[in-house]
Amino acid sequence: MASGDESPIFEDDESPPDSLVKMTDLVAVWDVALSDGVHRIEFEHGTTSGKRVVYVDGKEEIRKEWMFKLVGKETFCVGAAKTKATINIDAVSGFAYEYTLEINGKSLKKYMENRSKTTSTWVLHLDGEDLRVVLEKDTMDVWCNGKKMETAGEFVDDGTETHFSVGNHDCYIKAVSSGKRREGIIHTLIVDNREIPEILE
Repeated sequence: MASGDESPIFEDDESPPDSLVKMTDLVAVWDVALSDGVHRIEFEHGTTSGKRVVYVDGKEEIRKEWMFKLVGKETFCVGAAKTKATINIDAVSGFAYEYTLEINGKSLKKYMENRSKTTSTWVLHLDGEDLRVVLEKDTMDVWCNGKKMETAGEFVDDGTETHFSVGNHDCYIKAVSSGKRREGIIHTLIVDNREIPEILE
């Protein structure tokens, strides 16, 4: 730089990079497990500027600037099934705020408790790739890494089998009665004749 040339490298030396500005207004982060994968929801709330920004998996879904009302709701969709999500912004005292996430009209906790009853999830490593397989028990839809799988149902002696393929691997989910009313039906994932343990999300 020549002497006497006072032009800064950036137009405004006082402004921090965008990534730092983003972090100062980031007030809440949630990870939500849906059939098509685990989605990260981030919420920015500028309490002095009134800014509200919602990101789903790093992609901006909602941006509102200069909101005079600092409390309220922001509603948006998450995942392949366009699941309805709402962030509630409530004042707790003075300039302190509480942020809660609802999925399909239920608190995140209630939604996840209900989801554990209506889905089964397995995680496995196959051909150098991590796979997440989800069975929706009410529809018998099978998802693998965010894609709804083509399936074929078959009745067998002790229950049903829902067949699908992942790459060159034969997979099926076996559904058998536990014989106990409280336990209901037990779902088991079989890949290449090997049982995969279920995980709890």
